[in-house]
Amino acid sequence: MSSRAESGPPDRRALPDRQVALIDLLDRLLSEGVVITGDVTLSIADIDLVRISLRALIASINDETPSPWDRGGPVPLLPPGPRGSLPSP
Repeated sequence: MSSRAESGPPDRRALPDRQVALIDLLDRLLSEGVVITGDVTLSIADIDLVRISLRALIASINDETPSPWDRGGPVPLLPPGPRGSLPSP
C-alpha cells in the first residue's frame, strides 16, 4: 500500500485549471438543493442545558413549478353565494 508521501503530488492534468464564478457555483448547488445541518449546545460548568439540532433545506424554485398560493387571482375572503344580512349597529 502506498502512502501520499510516496506517490508524490497529484497529476495536474487530472485537475484542469478552471475558474468557477461564485454565481455558477451557487446556481449548481441550488438547482439540486442543499441541506445545511448543525448542532448548538448551551452548557454551563460542563453540564448540557439546551441542545438544538438545526436542519435547513435551501433550493431554488423555477418558474415552471406552480405556486400553491397562485390560483389565478386573489382568493376571496368569503365564499361566493348569498350572504346573510348583517345586524344593524
